[in-house]
Amino acid sequence: MAAAPDFITRMPAIASIRVSVLMPLVQEIDRRSGKTDLLLASHGILRGQLTDPYAVTPMARYIALFEEAASILGEPHLGARLGSATKPADIGPMGVLFSISPSIKAGFRRMAKFVNAVQGATQSGMIEDGEAYVWSYRLTDPAMWPRRQDSEFSMAALVELARSSFHRGWSPLEVHFEHAGPRDPAPLERILRAPLRFGQSSNRIVIARDAAEKIHRIEDVGLTAMLERHIADIVGDTDHEPTLAEKVSALIGIYLGHRPISASALATELGMSARTLQRRLAEQGLSLRGMVREHRRLLMEQKLAEHMPKARIAEALGYADGTVFWRASRGWSPDKA
Repeated sequence: MAAAPDFITRMPAIASIRVSVLMPLVQEIDRRSGKTDLLLASHGILRGQLTDPYAVTPMARYIALFEEAASILGEPHLGARLGSATKPADIGPMGVLFSISPSIKAGFRRMAKFVNAVQGATQSGMIEDGEAYVWSYRLTDPAMWPRRQDSEFSMAALVELARSSFHRGWSPLEVHFEHAGPRDPAPLERILRAPLRFGQSSNRIVIARDAAEKIHRIEDVGLTAMLERHIADIVGDTDHEPTLAEKVSALIGIYLGHRPISASALATELGMSARTLQRRLAEQGLSLRGMVREHRRLLMEQKLAEHMPKARIAEALGYADGTVFWRASRGWSPDKA
């Protein structure tokens, strides 16, 4: 199973993102509209920041800008299309590190490990699930909604990185999205070339084990070390090591609606016993049951706001039976979680 460093890295104290990741979006707006600088300014971003690899902007501004750009350009799948054109260098040293990895599995694990070098308030990780690996990605702040463009961009970009770095004909077993299904999913299906599931608890890419573990190249250890050092320099000193609660929360987000959550399963991921996990959470005034309940409550509120069918919400929150879910949800409130 994945060790803790493979699913979460140091967490930025402020939810932010490197402004440079906006470059493909800005170039697209430049090409199709003459209002780029106006749009950037309305979200508190200056064009000059785009070329500075250390410049950051609040994550909420990036999410809102992406959504507004898709609306202005009249292209619902803007994020997915831009993601499908992504090259390793477009996302900096992290993308290059992904591209020189020996296998798809190694590439995705590194992406999970270093994703916070690009953005904060993010939970990502990779876990084993029988004959598959599951890579999960979601933003932790429910107030950053809608965020469809970021989700579709991220999933499409990673699928494209895997194809360009390992095998052009590769496709995931499934791709999951946390937002509701679009009116016409066909464009997204053509880009991802995989079955799609919407209204899930997280955005996910499901990868067949044999494809994930196949070795494509001998790793250049020196180049890998140099890139990892450079990413660490970009992250800087504003980050802190994740607490146990942050690690558990990240795992809940990855597991929920995809596989059963238990103290023993999460403890194995964290390299400790179930008893130790429960004891350490209790020392912080927390319980796994309460953390799962709070995670479900926040997701339920988000999906109800989207007017998602109740049966779909129950499935996303890990309930096979909608009746059981709604009976349980009646007791959910912030003070009881």
